[in-house]
Amino acid sequence: MDLEHKFCRFESEVTMIDGTKIEGYASLFGACDQGNDVVAAGAYLASLRQLASEGRAVKMLWQHDPAQPIGIWDEVREDTRGLYVRGRLLESVEKGREAAALIAAGAIDGLSIGYRTLKSAKNDKGQRLLTELELWEVSLVTFPMLPSARVASKGEFLEDATLCKLAQALEGARREMAGH
Repeated sequence: MDLEHKFCRFESEVTMIDGTKIEGYASLFGACDQGNDVVAAGAYLASLRQLASEGRAVKMLWQHDPAQPIGIWDEVREDTRGLYVRGRLLESVEKGREAAALIAAGAIDGLSIGYRTLKSAKNDKGQRLLTELELWEVSLVTFPMLPSARVASKGEFLEDATLCKLAQALEGARREMAGH
């Protein structure tokens, strides 16, 4: 199984506090992303338990590049809403300083997960329902696959199902055009 990434955009975010501390949702349960995938509640639990039992942590990377760690996730957990992350950018790392500046300027506003799908099934809407994932990393990215995984101002966690519907419509149109 290959490592997968999710990057797209809705209207939720990671908040930056004091220039280096960030928090927010890297994944929301029940939200359809641009790849027509939906993460089910509980999909990360086994992976998070496994990491904790081995004394390992989810990595914070820049744009999914394993050669560019930029910080530390101090907390990664599932709650009723999704995969919540809280961490800090490392000012001692050049790319960490750059990430902080880009977030502050509004040039970077996305989160994206790197994971391996362990269990999935098609739901009644034809979407891939992801029920068990092996979480490897959460990256700061320019374009997150899940639109609700973003960096913005504190306290503005919003969901926008309209973008998911638009993505589905565009995919349907692409398939229809490919058939003609």
